[in-house]
Amino acid sequence: MTTSQSGRSLCISFRVADRITASLRCRFVFPFLLLAVTGHALLARAQPAGTFIATGSMSTPRAGHTATLLHDGKVLVAGGWSYGFPTQLIASAELYDPGTGTFTTTGSMTTPRAGHTATLLPDGRVLIAGGRYGAEVLATAELYDPSTGAFAPTGTMNAVRGLHAATLLSDGRVLVTACAVPCTAAAAELYDPIAGSFTAAGTPGTGGGAATLLADGRVLITGACDGRAQLFDPATGMFSATGVMTSHCNINTATLLTNGKVLFAGNAENDGFPADAELYDPTTGTFARLGHTIWPHEFSAATLIPDGTVLITGGQLPGGSGNSGAELYSLPGTFAPTVSMSAGRHSHTATLLSDGTVLVAGGNISWPGATASAEIYRPGVVIPAPALLSVAGDGRGQGAILHAGTPRLASATDPAVAGEYLEIYLTGLVEGNVIPPQVTIGGRMAEILFFGKAPGFPDVNQVNVRVPGGIAGGGAVPVRLSYLGRHSNEVTIGVQ
Repeated sequence: MTTSQSGRSLCISFRVADRITASLRCRFVFPFLLLAVTGHALLARAQPAGTFIATGSMSTPRAGHTATLLHDGKVLVAGGWSYGFPTQLIASAELYDPGTGTFTTTGSMTTPRAGHTATLLPDGRVLIAGGRYGAEVLATAELYDPSTGAFAPTGTMNAVRGLHAATLLSDGRVLVTACAVPCTAAAAELYDPIAGSFTAAGTPGTGGGAATLLADGRVLITGACDGRAQLFDPATGMFSATGVMTSHCNINTATLLTNGKVLFAGNAENDGFPADAELYDPTTGTFARLGHTIWPHEFSAATLIPDGTVLITGGQLPGGSGNSGAELYSLPGTFAPTVSMSAGRHSHTATLLSDGTVLVAGGNISWPGATASAEIYRPGVVIPAPALLSVAGDGRGQGAILHAGTPRLASATDPAVAGEYLEIYLTGLVEGNVIPPQVTIGGRMAEILFFGKAPGFPDVNQVNVRVPGGIAGGGAVPVRLSYLGRHSNEVTIGVQ
């Protein structure tokens, strides 16, 4: 039996065994579920479903910026341009607080940039890489530390890049692909957050500016004008060819759906017309045309909603003005209009927040000027972020995390060890969703062995993980789960 087969067998044995004892059930399952229900009731009394409402404005008009949901539920907005591209580029950054609906400034980047990438790392820092600074395309990268509110330089990429892609892998590294100069020679590279450096990762068979982490951990690389797509396998470090897109250059958003397929929608060079749309099926390695969206969506934003729908907002109209149109994609393959945004936008951001709403910020309303305005979209079904259960029932401190196959807590007096399997109990996973959660222990990514319902407890979820190596031991090592782009509360375990 191979190591992977052994892991799968253990995973199956964990799944069928009912190991949550009655005492543990009373100690943390019921109290936390009560808290979750109460919080959801408060959400239900808020903004009407299917609407956009204005929220606080940013301190600076910006488009072509990035927006990153942090572990604490705030959103880091960084860089972009305030007028034209690349005329007036921005180094400043700010934080959106969903609790107050306001933006406040934080530290500025070391370099003004737009067309860069921003990637949340397992330890909570944000990697900012590449982009444009005036006529210059950048190879520099920097890290934002939420604990200090400051940016600091990190390793330099091997190639200058702008309008590229950066993908957090299941092992915690970041794959950077496409749009080196020239884009046809876009060698990939990997950023190691522990070493703080970039290393070469081979050259895909084609260029392209979009990358999507699939449910199985591979990365789908698309966007080349010949339509060819590539797959990167982190286990082997190799690229391989997959299907050919039907719309070639005309796609500019890629969204992993809850069924494991990838939705592409948007025009890259055909503004003013309904956008092309298609689906990639990783089980067959093929693309299938979906026809067109309702609105034009050049330089638009697409956001996966936890109920399985995709919110597509804005786009560029002829002459450069923004489109206010918004629509929803629903499985198995239909587009339906929703209410329009309060302002037309393109080159904006749309970020799913912890409470299940979507923050739409900035963008160009009337070219070449950017806007500082922002608004909140409330989906028809609001699903809060997942919640890790704790022994105290308040979502803090010692987590409801057991040594696998036992009723023993992984605690300061009975710590876990590297390589061991643990059972994590939580609420908030979506039934039927094939996208796995990501779990960090001590700021390092843990291997996922199983996720789904906890046996015998229909309202409780279970995730089985392998404890990663290299963790600084202690009695209160932090554990956090990320799922569909949002982050749980933080609990602790003991690690030897």
